[in-house]
Amino acid sequence: MGANGESLSGHRPKKAAVETRKATRSGLRRAVHRHKGLSRKGVQERLFTMAFRSLVYPQIWEDPVIDLEALDLGPGHRLVTIASGGCNVLSYLIADPERITAVDLNRAHVALTKLKLCAARELPDFETYYRFFGAADAKENLAAYKRFIKPALDDTSRAYWESRDLLGRRRVRFFSRRFYRYGLLGTFIGTGHLIARLHGRNPRRLLEARTMAEQRAAYEELIAPLFDKPLVRWLTRRPSALYGLGIPPSQYDALKGSGPGGMARVLEERLERLACDFPLADNYFAWQAFGRSYAAEPDKGPVPPYLERGNFDAVRARADRVKVEHMSYTEYLVGQPDASLDRYVLLDAQDWMNDADLTGLWSEITRTARQGARVIFRTAGEETILPGRVPDQILSRWHYEAERSSALGKRDRSSIYGAFHLYQLKDGG
Repeated sequence: MGANGESLSGHRPKKAAVETRKATRSGLRRAVHRHKGLSRKGVQERLFTMAFRSLVYPQIWEDPVIDLEALDLGPGHRLVTIASGGCNVLSYLIADPERITAVDLNRAHVALTKLKLCAARELPDFETYYRFFGAADAKENLAAYKRFIKPALDDTSRAYWESRDLLGRRRVRFFSRRFYRYGLLGTFIGTGHLIARLHGRNPRRLLEARTMAEQRAAYEELIAPLFDKPLVRWLTRRPSALYGLGIPPSQYDALKGSGPGGMARVLEERLERLACDFPLADNYFAWQAFGRSYAAEPDKGPVPPYLERGNFDAVRARADRVKVEHMSYTEYLVGQPDASLDRYVLLDAQDWMNDADLTGLWSEITRTARQGARVIFRTAGEETILPGRVPDQILSRWHYEAERSSALGKRDRSSIYGAFHLYQLKDGG
């Protein structure tokens, strides 16, 4: 029930919701399925696409500060990105680009990004906005949704947030019940906390550290010993156990093979970096991993740029510059004119792709790229995946900024990827 006793559900355009679900399923099948359905790999791929149809990332796990530095984003630029949880889409607005297009195959991510943009425009002030997306645990958020957001939200997104999940919970109510604990990622992190507690350790204690030395000591006491536990090693050997990180079977294989010790060692190294290599006062990714939330009040802890008080007015004023599309990246680019775009953000989507998909994507990127265009992406492994897979006649038109990519990747506070990569269109490219 809403604040005045009326139902939150209202009118739900069921036909649009059904069509959106079908589009999600179809797009994910094309992106992920590589093997026959009855094969072991095929079963894993289909289990992943079933899981990925729902909300995966309540918060995106790529560092927007690093993105903005690499992109050198500014006025006049037109950017295309994958929406994911929408955090970086809104954070990019701070750089004052001309236009941002956010695409995603996941209808939940499309709905979440549209919700954040609508709320930025419609909520009355920064405090209300932070309560909704920062704290994300107050009953007042439901009243704010009904009064300010719902009347301005598009029908398809409204239908998503006012419908129920598989457990019968109305999705918009997640914002009154610690939103960041939902979705596949939120559930995955919560399961990690449960396993730690079963072994007598509380990861939340790591956030009590006040110095880098204390962070290291807390990690060695609370987290590192867990990777020697039989249950943890058993789980990390199963691709399905890591679906909550949004890791498809193809990416799991790349991660597992990136170093000795298998997946357990890879996850241990990256969690150690998250816990120990950056001050907690500046790393909101660590707050999510070890505390499962942002600070309850604004200005009391690190948050994504779009949730910082000083950036709110810019985000609100520029929210209309963002267009969100429920489609694949390549599908969107095919419809764009030659030399019409400046910046491309691919997240880790290329780890999902076969050679034909990569070639199709980079053909369209190259065709639509303006002079000086830049592309950034991340990979599960430590090397760029493009040489030998994208034809030389396409890739030769781009310069790989190897040293700068390495330096930027080391500063990425999310710490979960093997590497960060920056490509720039060559002069006359």
